[in-house]
Amino acid sequence: MKAAQLSAIGPAEKTVQCIDIPDPGAPGPGEVLVDVVACSINPADILSIEGNYASKPTPPCPLGIEGAGTVAAVGEGVTHLKVGDKVMSLVRTNWVQRIRDKAQAFVRLPPEVDLAQAAMLKVNVATAHLMLTSYENLKPGDWVIQNAANSGVGVDLIRLARASGVRTVNVVRRAELIDELKQMGADVVVVDGPDLAQRVGEATGGAQIRLGIDAVAGAAVGRLAQCLAEGGTVVNYGLMSGEPVQIDAFHFVFRDLHLVGFWLAKVMRTMTFEEIQAMYAKLAERLVDGTIHVVVEASYPLTQVAEALAHAKRESRGGKVQLRPNA
Repeated sequence: MKAAQLSAIGPAEKTVQCIDIPDPGAPGPGEVLVDVVACSINPADILSIEGNYASKPTPPCPLGIEGAGTVAAVGEGVTHLKVGDKVMSLVRTNWVQRIRDKAQAFVRLPPEVDLAQAAMLKVNVATAHLMLTSYENLKPGDWVIQNAANSGVGVDLIRLARASGVRTVNVVRRAELIDELKQMGADVVVVDGPDLAQRVGEATGGAQIRLGIDAVAGAAVGRLAQCLAEGGTVVNYGLMSGEPVQIDAFHFVFRDLHLVGFWLAKVMRTMTFEEIQAMYAKLAERLVDGTIHVVVEASYPLTQVAEALAHAKRESRGGKVQLRPNA
């Protein structure tokens, strides 16, 4: 059986190889055996491989945050899954042909779901969903503002917000992204700059925006804060600028703004399996009805994992890069 393995912390395309490992064998009591159909290369995978993430792997080790496949066999006592079911994996060892693990390591998916799309459900879609719903009680007609709006999470947030009637202000760095994001359902798209709050106010008719989503850190956080209503919340989930969060204390002392951090892995550790299953079942419906759809630019077999990682690191990509372990 083939699997991807990290040999050392370093450039992903140089330190990850496809190796042969023993087949996992038949599932034991409470276990499930899954044939992996598709795995996404997530930015967090590359950051982790290259030693730039919150958690660092210890080589040699398996890899892969996201993956989806079909149940090949079930062990004694497993009741919520059966052979042939489509599932999304919750483990972080998905760049492999087969996974044998406890049944609660897999979330059951609708039979009509596209597994290539399901392999991109775990991180970005859940991150967008939880940030939209966990901090402010947004109702149809309310507004949310986000930066890095053309990112994977950003696009998912636009589509999920639109489906629930929430309007979005989307901050980008390049004007050529405006029409593209509006075609995806964005209500307002503006280019970042020192007068951001003024332009956002004009574009929204002075809307009281209570939620800001930040993926950039640095001074961008302060600019988002200026766009929020008194008592609003800024949620930081990324550090694309590589700089510390910069926000004037004025916003905390006199405007009662709140700054919180979001990391999906930490949030999910507080959830029961039943809560996780219910959340992803709801999000999988958004894949089936077309609300969420991510472009896949290229797919590679595991034997070409180094080429796939090099492709995933290109700045000019037009979609996700995936691995197809059993292609």
